[in-house]
Amino acid sequence: MKLVIAILSCLAVCTSAFAGPPAPDCCTPAYNQTVLDSYRKLMVQSSVYGDLPAAGKGIRLGIYQVQADYGPGATSKNMDRLEKAARLAKQHNVQLLAFPELYVPGYTLSPNEAKKVAEFAAGPSITRARKIAKELKMAMLVPYAEKAETEAGLRYYDSIAVINENGELVASYRKPHLYGQQERDNWSFGDKPPPVFKAFGFPVGVLNCYENEFPELVRLLALNGAKLVVGPTAADCYYTLPNGQRSAVPYPDVSTVLFPANAYANNVFFAYANRAGYEKRGGDEWHYRGNSIIIGPHGDIIQAAGHQQDTLLIADCIPEYYGMTHPAPKYNYLKDRRPGMYKTLTAPKADFMPGGWTYPTYKDGKEIGRQ
Repeated sequence: MKLVIAILSCLAVCTSAFAGPPAPDCCTPAYNQTVLDSYRKLMVQSSVYGDLPAAGKGIRLGIYQVQADYGPGATSKNMDRLEKAARLAKQHNVQLLAFPELYVPGYTLSPNEAKKVAEFAAGPSITRARKIAKELKMAMLVPYAEKAETEAGLRYYDSIAVINENGELVASYRKPHLYGQQERDNWSFGDKPPPVFKAFGFPVGVLNCYENEFPELVRLLALNGAKLVVGPTAADCYYTLPNGQRSAVPYPDVSTVLFPANAYANNVFFAYANRAGYEKRGGDEWHYRGNSIIIGPHGDIIQAAGHQQDTLLIADCIPEYYGMTHPAPKYNYLKDRRPGMYKTLTAPKADFMPGGWTYPTYKDGKEIGRQ
């Protein structure tokens, strides 16, 4: 009975204007300013060996979780912060550094704002990031708002600049699985599958936010040789609507539920780079989950950030330091697949709901025929 009363009390006093440590989604504690300010002091959490991983055998990964700037002038401030973070990461010999989704301009953009802050892949922000990567000999995943000239005209994308340790732009990965209406209002759909690239000779797959939750995408990257999958994100809790009301449910925290299972099922390391703290746009407010995490191929949690804390997570990802998951050495999930049985996965219609579901098609960055 006391538990029921406590829950009801929490619901009665809930507000969304304060930060705090991990707490029930219904209620965030109201702390004094000293506590709130402490969340913006960067904490470094590390799980590394004495020596760097050998080339091609592993990689030292850095995940940068932060309350970044947003609104006018955010791009310049966030790029200054990126350089500072990269130089700090270099002190810890990080070889690959990943930032949260739409890190450069901020996530909370209106359609007009998205167009104003978008840059070409050869624009100033990614050019600067490439110079930093080359100088520090550090690969980077830098999410940004991309504009691009296509055969269909000018298009805008929620993209990730994939930069290797030589400062080369290996890919500008345009998100093909947009989440919700806001992203559809802001961005065109990418039309290329997620990439696998080499950083210090080690194969790394890249996903973007919502896509991290698709088991088939992690499997696709594993089949293409990835030994580590890194997914920048902007996953929030409850979303505050312009009328002051919060969304009916929060965005789910799947970091310790789905991601360890995906890592285990595909024998890959998995890392999630989320934002912490808040962003605002007019009367709207986003409170990010701050659930950045690095997971081993046995589903083990190597490092996890505090849910409110600006944090640099660092971990050595070395596959050969993990033994078999099953006793028969010649058999595993990837080898024992039967692709001929999985045609339903790519069929244009599925029967998971009454009447079936016909998948939309995509052309020139647009979604066509969504039910």
